[in-house]
Amino acid sequence: MSKLERITVTMPEEMAAKLRAAVESGEYATTSEIVRDALRDWADEQERRQAGIEQLRTMIEEARKGPFVDGPTAMAELRAKYVAKARQSE
Repeated sequence: MSKLERITVTMPEEMAAKLRAAVESGEYATTSEIVRDALRDWADEQERRQAGIEQLRTMIEEARKGPFVDGPTAMAELRAKYVAKARQSE
């Protein structure tokens, strides 16, 4: 087991009541267990966000390497593509 460190957390009364209620209902054994669970969820979310940011950075870098198409040209190409698709399905 890893070394444990005691910290103090101050929170609104309503949050503390929710922690106590979760323990009293048997959902968790201790309030510390609830906080650790919440922190694990928070850490996982931070990792997902960072991965998403890295993915966006990669996509931006790839887009910078590719050919540049201005907005009006891109829209014209998209319109032509979807008009052709619509005609094929008629």
